[in-house]
Amino acid sequence: MSDNQSWNSSGSEEDLDPREEYGHPVGVAEFSGVLSKWTNYIHGWQDRWVVLKNNTLSYYKSQDETEYGCRGSLCLSKAVITSHEFDECRLDVGVNDSVWYLRAQDPEHRNRWIDSIELHRADPGYGSESSLRRHGSMLSLTSATSGYSATSTSSFKKGHSLTEKLAEMETFRDILCRQVDTLQKYFDSCADAVSKDELQRDKIVEDDEDDFPNTRADGEFLCSNGNKEKLFQTLSQKGINGIDFKGEAITFKATTAGILATLSHCIELMVKREDTWQKRLDREMEKRRRIEEGYKSALNELKKKSHFGGPDYEEGPNSLINEEEFFDAVEAALDRQDKIEEQTEKTRIQRASPVPPEDTYSSSGTHRFSPKVEEMVQNHITYSLQDVGGDANWQLVIEEGEMKVYRREVEENGIVLDPLKATISVKGVTGHEVCHFFWDTTYRNDWETTIENFNVVETLSENAVVVYQTHKRVWPASQRDVLYLSAMRKIAANNENDPDTWLVCNFSVDHDDAQPTSRCVRAKINIAMICQTLVSPPEGDKELSRDNILCRITYVANVNPGGWAPASVLRAVAKREYPKFLKRFTSYVQEKTAGKPILF
Repeated sequence: MSDNQSWNSSGSEEDLDPREEYGHPVGVAEFSGVLSKWTNYIHGWQDRWVVLKNNTLSYYKSQDETEYGCRGSLCLSKAVITSHEFDECRLDVGVNDSVWYLRAQDPEHRNRWIDSIELHRADPGYGSESSLRRHGSMLSLTSATSGYSATSTSSFKKGHSLTEKLAEMETFRDILCRQVDTLQKYFDSCADAVSKDELQRDKIVEDDEDDFPNTRADGEFLCSNGNKEKLFQTLSQKGINGIDFKGEAITFKATTAGILATLSHCIELMVKREDTWQKRLDREMEKRRRIEEGYKSALNELKKKSHFGGPDYEEGPNSLINEEEFFDAVEAALDRQDKIEEQTEKTRIQRASPVPPEDTYSSSGTHRFSPKVEEMVQNHITYSLQDVGGDANWQLVIEEGEMKVYRREVEENGIVLDPLKATISVKGVTGHEVCHFFWDTTYRNDWETTIENFNVVETLSENAVVVYQTHKRVWPASQRDVLYLSAMRKIAANNENDPDTWLVCNFSVDHDDAQPTSRCVRAKINIAMICQTLVSPPEGDKELSRDNILCRITYVANVNPGGWAPASVLRAVAKREYPKFLKRFTSYVQEKTAGKPILF
């Protein structure tokens, strides 16, 4: 078989399928469709156009953008495809450290994708072991035929002595091969001559028996004592008598001796260099060990930081993240939000909105939620202003100057429902002003830093609105949203010596225009900001100023966060965030009212 045919040992070139020649899978069709892909913890699951072709899984933002190039691809040769243990619509495709989290629209659709991926992996096409067996290698065969003259002189670039000895070995080998060929020709010619001479001797013997002399065509007579001369004459005719057999034998012996000596020298050199090679090997092994330890350490450290942002580590009933790691991740995310807030606080836009007449807040209005608003207002006036002592079981958790924060631990079905109560006194502002800035959505983004966006779903009256808002996500917790009715009321004092009470109550309601979605966990709230203004008479004939005003604030919050966040994490976050919120909000009110007319 010639060299240009030897690459296909299983058949002729015409037997190959044209697609198989270039490594394309034969009989495996392209498969494509829409799958949801986990992008990151901010955007979550996003629909992507996924294409399975030529043992490669690629994805595009949409089907219309396929002509602009894919956004990512995975070779499936060494990919690991995993069906999720709990989510029947999900499959994970991983290659080394790269993992794609994918979700199909239903379990049947997911199984079709898994079957298609496995089918492509079973016939991976060019580059696989089976493909290489089909194609062979022209280069390797060509190299094999010419490899005698290119022995590894490049393998020992630093050892010049060893390289020179190997070159000598090459020379000796060529000489030895030529000598072997020459001697072989000599021996073959000798064997042919001896064989022919024996035939001639048999004929001479037969002629002697008849006593007739024989004459050869060349005119020479043959007799029994002329065999030796005839033999050398025959060899001379073939030109073999020009070979110096003794000289060739001496040269052959010298060549083999040279080869043996050179081999001995090579062995000595390699033995001398063995220690050096062993030391280099030890150093490389030690370096590899340190790199592997560093890799494992870095991998463990990376697992502690938000756990790659994968969907298996977010809040849920089957989350792989433990309670301590969950808390660390939440706290780190809150710290980042605080830094962002510090940078944006200086660029706030100064807003203003008209203040409705005081009579506006004297009643709950006539809308469909009026009875519920009135009930909530009365409950807060009755219970929220009660003292924290007695059987209420309020525990003081934070005390910072004039601010005190209390909590009662309450859990229902494993969900933390701890009521919180905070009291704080703020100088220079009135209860009306505090409630106005807390209730009016115009100012909401100025002091509320946890909201991602909000909108007024319905305006029920001049002092009551239905608000829908989503809160910024704090990884790995799920994003929360809340739909609530916000109402502002003024409760006149029964005694002229007692201060009036201003109140804003926010409590969850249902509304057709803001139904719960799978994107967020719907939280339930019942919150009240209750304010009373205390006025101290100015000295002498001085006018009443903000220095004579003190607002006593009572803030109560009953929140059901829903979801599966650990109880310890929720309590720790509440303990951290509520005091920050109160200080931030009251400072904002003082800043907005400074130098302005007092609003009682």
